[in-house]
Amino acid sequence: MGVEEEFLLADRTTRLTAPRAPAVLARVGAGGPGLVHAELLTSQVEATTGVCGDAEELRAHLVAGRARLVEAAREEDCLLLATGMPCLSGADVRNTPGPRFDAIADRYRAVVDDYESCGLHVHVGVPDRDTAVAVVDHLRPWLPTLLALSVNSPFGGGRDTGYGSWRVVRQSAFPGFGVPPRFGSAAGYDAGVARLVDCGVLVDPRMSFWLARPSSVFPTVEVRAADAALTVDGAVLQAVLTRALVRTALADLDRGVEGPVVDEQVAAAAVWSAARHGVTGPGVDVLAGRAVPVGDLVAGMLGHVAAALEDTGDDALVRRLLKELVADGTGAERQRRAAVGGGAAVVDLVAEATRAGG
Repeated sequence: MGVEEEFLLADRTTRLTAPRAPAVLARVGAGGPGLVHAELLTSQVEATTGVCGDAEELRAHLVAGRARLVEAAREEDCLLLATGMPCLSGADVRNTPGPRFDAIADRYRAVVDDYESCGLHVHVGVPDRDTAVAVVDHLRPWLPTLLALSVNSPFGGGRDTGYGSWRVVRQSAFPGFGVPPRFGSAAGYDAGVARLVDCGVLVDPRMSFWLARPSSVFPTVEVRAADAALTVDGAVLQAVLTRALVRTALADLDRGVEGPVVDEQVAAAAVWSAARHGVTGPGVDVLAGRAVPVGDLVAGMLGHVAAALEDTGDDALVRRLLKELVADGTGAERQRRAAVGGGAAVVDLVAEATRAGG
């Protein structure tokens, strides 16, 4: 497995997001696991881990990636922020230059002008692309629950939106967002993406906005449900749960079990509910088609992946991290608690939580 973490940069004095990604990336030293990259806007950077075999190795990669970016940001008088959307946005943020980013900016216009959106993407290795698509078909009911556990973007335009994940609400403006359709095969997936490219709503076949997909670059399933993780622990939790879901799907496929039928409107309702409430309010059981407590959804997920977590030795780790999440609150809850001190206090909370992991 491997993880991509997206971050924002904020000026250390004003706490506003700052367009200094090129300078920060230029300062990141060579060495250490993983890579760093530019993102769509000049206030964003990304760190990717290497391929990891267990949670301990993944944690070491995540810590190293954060540490490199925290130090490079400090040298540019910036704070590194692990948040799905900023609390305080700068006025001079602009698109990162480059042919593909230029094409995205031209295609989506105002939707991406201030789209300072950061997510956490988990990759899990699979044998081939047909298997990747079949696994994604199995993951569909569980994607909203992964989102609910990760919500970390309650603010938009400097105000509390009332949502746990404003990032997901903003992302819903793009075509092809949400729980993916059931494609059945790599050929079916490729045809579906090509159709959207032909319709003119996707820039190229590498682009889609579904919460899970076969990677266009690696031999992996890529799950993109989560907001950027406030802490390293949050990133580890998403990764090991995602790997357990993939391993469970592979075991089901070996037994000839196909992915379940999911009503697309119910799935959309589940994504909205997860973005709105996180773990503090009602959720939607995608398979039953009804509202249930989020705790029931999490318990159902744990039961579903119990054998996979035992096989990888991650059961105790997951239960500990979930217990700590309930005690400390999601990233969105923690940001809201800090907001009693104003927007700068929220930025400082996020910066400290991001830095502590590295």
